Amino acid sequence: MYFLFVASTLQLTAQKDEIAKSLDAWHRAAATANFDDYFGLMTADAVFIGTDATENWQNKAFRTFSKPYFDKGKAWSFTAIERNIYIDKSKKIAWFDELLDTQMEVCRGSGVLKKVKGEWKIAHYVLSIAIPNENVSEVVALKKEKDKEIKIRLKNKQ
Repeated sequence: MYFLFVASTLQLTAQKDEIAKSLDAWHRAAATANFDDYFGLMTADAVFIGTDATENWQNKAFRTFSKPYFDKGKAWSFTAIERNIYIDKSKKIAWFDELLDTQMEVCRGSGVLKKVKGEWKIAHYVLSIAIPNENVSEVVALKKEKDKEIKIRLKNKQ
């Protein structure tokens, strides 16, 4: 029984290490403006949610948006400073959250990965700017007018 527990724990650790390497490679591909590697680590139907309320990018649209940045040799540079990884029992789906060192200071990323042909691929990623609780009122005041416009537009869309 103990042997099975240890073997299972080692397998889980190996899977988490594999996922962490994929996520690090994905961030590195953006930092080095390697378009093919970056999008090669995402599923064909991947979704990227950016920091702006209007940024809900399906893979094809995100490629189109991102291409000029990658072509200029300057995409974005995110480095994980903390990461938690979770894997479902089938070992085909994983989810994670991470704190990132970025040009926007500390941000949080979270997402879902799928195992596709033996490789972990990002299927869904959400990026958010981490705002200290004591600064939330100031940030809310800064974005109030823009948020009002977005809410009106979205309500009219329904």
